[in-house]
Amino acid sequence: MALQRTIKAHVRKGEKLYLAECVEIAVVTQGETLDETLVNLQEAVALHLEDEDPSDFGLVKDPAILVTIELEPAGAQAYEAFRRRRSGDPASHGVSSTFPARFPR
Repeated sequence: MALQRTIKAHVRKGEKLYLAECVEIAVVTQGETLDETLVNLQEAVALHLEDEDPSDFGLVKDPAILVTIELEPAGAQAYEAFRRRRSGDPASHGVSSTFPARFPR
């Protein structure tokens, strides 16, 4: 059997914190922000595999972490503003702050 090059993890927003859980190995962590959660996930995976043979888990040495992030829908109001703007509806003027045309950098 070929060894896996990645560890899959799912991240989702809980009530107050972001939660991250690996699929192949028993690692679960959390953080107040998405960035903090991802850093905690990297550290937790490294600690879990420390002094272990990754092949015992079906993994190559130093596997990558493939993260899937679960996002909630933007909401009906933002979608409606987007739909009106796309259709050329004059009522869409002044709603760009609800659903910006570009993502902030």
